Amino acid sequence: MIARTPEPPYYAVIFTSLRSDTEQDYAVTAERMLELAREQPGFLGVESARGADGLGITVSYWRDEASIRAWRVQAEHREAQRRGRTDWYRAFRTRVAHVERDYGLE
Repeated sequence: MIARTPEPPYYAVIFTSLRSDTEQDYAVTAERMLELAREQPGFLGVESARGADGLGITVSYWRDEASIRAWRVQAEHREAQRRGRTDWYRAFRTRVAHVERDYGLE
């Protein structure tokens, strides 16, 4: 689904990844991270897609940089990040962007 975001400005965290062959706990952890992110102050929404080639892009939207920093250091999220580095991803890149314009078709 397309996230419903407020009027800009706000921030987007773009997480691009290539999955490894390890599936252990990935789906459960991904679902838990989504639940947990929704509970975080400043969280605005998320969009995610993964292609058949394993390339995935998840964009989460945040009110401000302080909210992003708080999410980055949240304890369960830190453990998921560790597992991502050691088990679930062959490669990844995280980008943080300031959204200045937002328009589209509903």
